[in-house]
Amino acid sequence: MQKKDNLKTLDALVDENYGKCGTAKRDRFEEGYEDFKIGVLLQEARLKKGLTQEQLAEKCGTNKAYISKIENNIKDVRLSTLKKIVEIGLEGNLELSVKF
Repeated sequence: MQKKDNLKTLDALVDENYGKCGTAKRDRFEEGYEDFKIGVLLQEARLKKGLTQEQLAEKCGTNKAYISKIENNIKDVRLSTLKKIVEIGLEGNLELSVKF
């Protein structure tokens, strides 16, 4: 098997394209990633529960378009609304952490 010297790790690619941790460009990238991750996690949980966006919206008192916008990172979601979606709509628990 031939070794490929041009392969890079994901961390190396992110460093190369967005700078090292702590730089303004990297911080903007990381923030965007976290927002995107919330939408993906919400979508995965909804699908695991076997719910459509419309069914989830009905359960937690919002509308399908709002759920879609969160899942597709088009709309920011307030923490109180996310909590309601997770706890009432998905019958789960929202856990947060702070890392330093």
